Amino acid sequence: MKAAYLSRRSFIELNARERAKSLLDEGSFEELLGPFDRLKSPWLVAQGVVPQSDDGLVIARGAIDGNRTIILAIEGKFQGGSIGEVSGAKIACALDLARQDNEAGQPTYAILLLETGGVRLQEANLGLAAIAEIQSSIVALRRHVPVIGIVAGMVGCFGGMAISAGLCSYLIVTREARLGLNGPEVIEQEAGIDEFDSTDRQLIWSVTGGQRRFETGFADHLMKDDVAAIGAAIRTTFKRGVPPIHRSLEVERHLRLLAEVSPAAHLEAVGSTSKAAASRGFRSRGQIWFEALAGLQNQGSDGIGSVLVGDAVLGKDLVRYLAVVPYPQNRFPRARSGEVGLEEGWTLAKHIREVIDEGQPCPIVAIVDVPSQAYGRCEEEFGIFLACAAAANAYADARLAGHPVVSLIVGRAFSGGFLAHGYQSNRILAFEDSKVVVHAMGKQAAARVTKRSVSELDELAGKVFPLSYDIRTYAQLGILYQLIHGVNPEAPAATDVAKVREALERAVADARSGPRDLSNRLDNPEAQQTRKASIKVRQLLTLQWRNR
Repeated sequence: MKAAYLSRRSFIELNARERAKSLLDEGSFEELLGPFDRLKSPWLVAQGVVPQSDDGLVIARGAIDGNRTIILAIEGKFQGGSIGEVSGAKIACALDLARQDNEAGQPTYAILLLETGGVRLQEANLGLAAIAEIQSSIVALRRHVPVIGIVAGMVGCFGGMAISAGLCSYLIVTREARLGLNGPEVIEQEAGIDEFDSTDRQLIWSVTGGQRRFETGFADHLMKDDVAAIGAAIRTTFKRGVPPIHRSLEVERHLRLLAEVSPAAHLEAVGSTSKAAASRGFRSRGQIWFEALAGLQNQGSDGIGSVLVGDAVLGKDLVRYLAVVPYPQNRFPRARSGEVGLEEGWTLAKHIREVIDEGQPCPIVAIVDVPSQAYGRCEEEFGIFLACAAAANAYADARLAGHPVVSLIVGRAFSGGFLAHGYQSNRILAFEDSKVVVHAMGKQAAARVTKRSVSELDELAGKVFPLSYDIRTYAQLGILYQLIHGVNPEAPAATDVAKVREALERAVADARSGPRDLSNRLDNPEAQQTRKASIKVRQLLTLQWRNR
């Protein structure tokens, strides 16, 4: 039973550790990999940022009504609850260990306390990679037990971690909560104040607030700011068990709903413009390589001209190729320049699930050239975080079902766009080219958010590898399977295409022979050097988990 004073306390006012402890049965709280283990971010000191000894992430193990439970609580007061290498590795590893317990016959539930702005830009590429690994771990665990996400306030849940929230079995929110892929300031910065006024608090809560998310079906429980009330909601979800269908799997339903939406009229009324409007006839790298690998006959997908899908022979396999490309006639203007938007996310999910449903181990190749997710009010209103979650979910399910999933980065692979389209692959390949970039945010925007100049960011990237926009530096993180040299990305010759096909064949074969999770991203010489903190987190947490 709970102590009376705890049950009456505001949940929002508690710090991460107190929140976790308040939800567990009295006397069952046990912290793993806590502050005295002193696992700090190795990347912050060089940037003048004081690290925290638990990296802003509390792992609490205990029981709720006698049910073995792990609570992963993000501390919103440290770097805005952002996810870096260490905190991300703690979450992903804890979820993996919970899955292993369930597979061994010991039911272990998981709760995520989500007060987070998403990727920690000071650790950009490693934060983004960590979030992809968290998403993979959620998808694998929720097959056994419900994974519950709680967004209480006041930070809210944004960025890549909003996609993670979309993958949870159940979501509990308060009225004070906010949940969205893009924060108001980011939308205003990218699309203008007419699109979204970040100072209009009523607007913000009417679009991304907890009550709105509950009323539109994006959350399962709307609770008052009270420990006992939130605890009761958790117990209710435990009793319900794994849902018959997770929210991120309702592909056909959401595509039908989107077909009834008319976004252009609203956006044009507020003066919205499209960068792609002046680029009719432009062929992106994604389209160039889709045509080179899948063939000219595949130019659209169910009328969604921004998603290309086609099946073609690769070696002895029939492979499904997928690409997101600019489409000036897109019904959603904020997705006209190749961004992953609402229709793109759900349409990718649909065509990946077609492969899964057929049952044969057909490889899937994601051709990646995405500048970002779509930034817009309409996108937030209709749950772009869930659309991206649906695509990431489909890729992860395909991988876990034994379909080799390979990503070929031919251009940009940015932020939520890459998390949705490509980051769940068994193997990732990229061209060595100055225009091939993987990152959490565009350079100009990242400079504004971190309050640095672009030149300062470039200087820091020389010693803080996760900040770099250079694909060769990204390769040192151990996430790439292969960096492909000597190919013309924009005008490929027949020899270039043949070279890429050979690389894809090797990647497919290697994926088939390896594990179906993402552990290969830590099990290579590059990661052994650059991701030492991630590896140490997993080693120490596994030791504590099994020996306590």
